[in-house]
Amino acid sequence: MKQFAQYIIQKITRYYAVFFALPICLGLSVSDVTEPVIGLSFIDKSVHIGDDFYLFANGNWIKNNPVPEQYSRFSSFEKLQDINLKQIHGLLENAAKNTNHSNLTHKLLGDFYTSGMDTAKIELQKFSPLKTEFIKIESIRTISEVQSCIAYFHTIGVNSLFYIYAAPDMKNTGQVIAQLSQGGICLPDRDYYTGVDIHSREIQKAYKAHIVEIFTLAYEEKKSAEGYATKIIEIEQRLANASLTAIEQRIPERIYNKTDLKGLETICPGFDWKVYFSNIGITPNEINIRQVDFFKEISKMIKEIPINDWKIYFKWNLLNESANYLGRKLEESNFKFYNTLLTGSTKQPERWKKVLSVSNSLLGEAVGRLYVEKYFSSDAKQKMVSLVVNIKEALSEHIAQLKWMSDNTKKQALEKLHAITLKIGYPDKWKDYTGLDLSKDSYITNIFQIKKYNFKLELSRIDKPIDRSRWSTAPQTINAYYSIASNEMIFPAGILQPPFFDVKADDAANYGAIGAVIGHEMTHGFDDQGCRFDTYGNLNNWWKSMDADQFDKLAGSLITHFDNYIVHDSLHINGRLTLSENIADLGGLSISLTALKNLLKNNPQKDIDGYTPIQRFFIAYAQLWKLTIREKELTRRMKEDIHATSEARVNGIVYNLSEFYEAFGIASGKRFIAPQNRIKIW
Repeated sequence: MKQFAQYIIQKITRYYAVFFALPICLGLSVSDVTEPVIGLSFIDKSVHIGDDFYLFANGNWIKNNPVPEQYSRFSSFEKLQDINLKQIHGLLENAAKNTNHSNLTHKLLGDFYTSGMDTAKIELQKFSPLKTEFIKIESIRTISEVQSCIAYFHTIGVNSLFYIYAAPDMKNTGQVIAQLSQGGICLPDRDYYTGVDIHSREIQKAYKAHIVEIFTLAYEEKKSAEGYATKIIEIEQRLANASLTAIEQRIPERIYNKTDLKGLETICPGFDWKVYFSNIGITPNEINIRQVDFFKEISKMIKEIPINDWKIYFKWNLLNESANYLGRKLEESNFKFYNTLLTGSTKQPERWKKVLSVSNSLLGEAVGRLYVEKYFSSDAKQKMVSLVVNIKEALSEHIAQLKWMSDNTKKQALEKLHAITLKIGYPDKWKDYTGLDLSKDSYITNIFQIKKYNFKLELSRIDKPIDRSRWSTAPQTINAYYSIASNEMIFPAGILQPPFFDVKADDAANYGAIGAVIGHEMTHGFDDQGCRFDTYGNLNNWWKSMDADQFDKLAGSLITHFDNYIVHDSLHINGRLTLSENIADLGGLSISLTALKNLLKNNPQKDIDGYTPIQRFFIAYAQLWKLTIREKELTRRMKEDIHATSEARVNGIVYNLSEFYEAFGIASGKRFIAPQNRIKIW
């Protein structure tokens, strides 16, 4: 469930637009050699470029890289992540052997890793480390105790009913406030509960069977477990029905409903918020209720649902959150449902990879500190700064030439562009884990200790000025993103290596790969979401209505373009759900190309391997997205993911750029788009 839990957290805290939607990669051992930014052997020259550039650039790679059984998908991301995991594995093995307890980072990571690898002790302990939690559930007698249990669970990372976290006030981003968000469901998205198609029905049926199996494995007779499953699904169904869809949550004004304690009590009077906040250790001055109707429904549910049903629901929340850490049988059951059924993965990864995944998730900066010390190149950081400066200048040129944007709005756009800050590699100030106490005795106890520590640290940010130096992702992450709230771009050390970026590669290759990423991230500050947030990240629409109308018209064309994009016989891309990412892909590639052409004016470069610099630029971009994927995972992602599929992120984009046709001399083909119909926004 971890990869889905992280995906849900990502969605509810979407103050930024993420470029890559990556799973936690736990796969088969692959070559320790990183792939090049451009791999000539990946190209399938039998494919006509005008028909399918994605297959031209990646056809041979796809043929030679079927999805390994541990994966639901396989790409350069998974391959690089596997290399990263092996590097981190060595670091944690050394930490576990290190007897120098004066180094807190080594001790925490060593003890945690040791506890996770001790499967014999985990099997022996079974549920005993959770005895306190189960006693707490069984002792509930009143509605007040129901609410106290919710608060207690939140402090240890079991997110019953809803989420609470800290994030900038969307209209005053210099200040961090409390955020309340919909939650409480254990399927990856509310649409799994509301869907009535055959696929959704199958998953709903399988989910109920999974709940029964977990309870049966835990301690209940199957008949009792079946009754439990019915009650749990009834509660989760109500929560899902009251939740906003992913598309609805893309509208910032819908998820900004700031109030105070009195206002919260008016919206959700059935819940004792004073006691709740007291139990989790805060007294927030301001609270943003991201989904008002959801919390109105909670108010009703607290009154209407019997106490015994709440106890069943809490048992499930605890078991579901803990199943991967309580022994082989529960772990296998969890994998069978959340991985095999939903994503198509058929084999669990090695034990050490599972423990490393959890380490990265819960102790990310501690792991990152060791990773950066050994593996990050300072040359990569310097080269990235140069790339960003050049692409900023290219975007500035594009903004100045826009026909659909008014002069006053252009002025504000350029002001926002030049104010974008950059974080590369790793934080200047590392997270301090002083006060966190772990041992080698119990894996699940350590996990809840870390979650409790992180939760307290998260809430300590509420009602304080924003810390601009804070990183919200670990340095070893193979990812990149733009933060709307901070108007900043973050490129962790993990992604600053081949095949995404190579200090030794030619400029055309780097601009087609990491350059497109940089351009992508920059445009998020100016797309259908970014236009609602000003230079300082505040929710403050700085566009004139005429600009918005023109932009919406162009965006509408892109929605239609992707709505009509068919993947795997009959599946259609959701053009509206993926709009921001499609705009960023299209704009980012175009802007990076301008930056490259500007560079080539003063520094002409020769053809390499028979391809011109501009051709290599497009090939590098296409190969960035090479992928093989299981049908179940593809179906899941098309339902949940705000990104289009890899194939569509190439073919849906490059055929809209006139420079692409010029570079390869394309005059016809299945995907040929007439010049007057090509979409250009940035």
